Amino acid sequence: MSTLRIALQTKGRLNTDSITLLEEAGINVEDPGRKFLTRSSSFPVELLYLRDDDIPQAVSMGAADLGIVGYNEVLEKEAPVEVVRKLGWGACRLSLAVPASADYDGLQWFQGKRIATSYPKILRKFLSENGISASVHEIAGSVEVAPSVGLGDAIFDIVSSGGTLVRNSLVEVYRVVESEAVLIANPSVHDDPEKESDLKRLLFRFDSIMKSHGKKYLLMNIPNDSLEEAIRIVPAMRSPTVLPLAQSGWSSLHSVVEEDVLWDKVHALKEIGAEGILVLDVEKLVL
Repeated sequence: MSTLRIALQTKGRLNTDSITLLEEAGINVEDPGRKFLTRSSSFPVELLYLRDDDIPQAVSMGAADLGIVGYNEVLEKEAPVEVVRKLGWGACRLSLAVPASADYDGLQWFQGKRIATSYPKILRKFLSENGISASVHEIAGSVEVAPSVGLGDAIFDIVSSGGTLVRNSLVEVYRVVESEAVLIANPSVHDDPEKESDLKRLLFRFDSIMKSHGKKYLLMNIPNDSLEEAIRIVPAMRSPTVLPLAQSGWSSLHSVVEEDVLWDKVHALKEIGAEGILVLDVEKLVL
């Protein structure tokens, strides 16, 4: 029996979010402890724990069938892998940043400058595409301190909130790559019928979880003469569920709405006579 092997980051936020996704998908994940390879008891998968920058290579070489990693690492390693799904979390960006005191006036500012980075391949490609001749200085970590210690005039690094830049008196001036967590695969996984089938089952579960994000389930009692207007307010994905109540002239209406418009919908429903409005979280959404 074939078993899918999924490479995960050993530690950090990406590790935590990856394990949360797997557990929400009904895949038991045991504490690896000192192990680098564990097996799930609820789904035919093995979990291989690696450094994030080793995951694209491990998948491309076939040491793992799948991997969950930042898209920025996929681009940097230039590994021949398939991006199967963008997972919608772990958002960050790769940006150019300069000292706050710099007289920055556009990308041409970087001509002849030294730029420190942990992503030299992405940076060199960007500079070449924009006709900029600059020196790329590769640093393994703490890139943000490079200008202050004389290791570069600017940096090219991951930015999330931007707080690290501010603490090091740097200013983000150009976003080069938008990144997020992605599920990658070795293309050969499609050649194994069992692994291909398990991958489809895995994607079905992941998709159901991702579709539920940012959605709320609404239940309410509504006068029958307001039903048409209520359905206009909360049309749902196909059509709301309407059930008659024991009390004559009233119905129960069920629908799913986006969280960012929830309160506008609730206020509108109250204005047309809705009562007993109940808001619930949506864990999974199977379409």
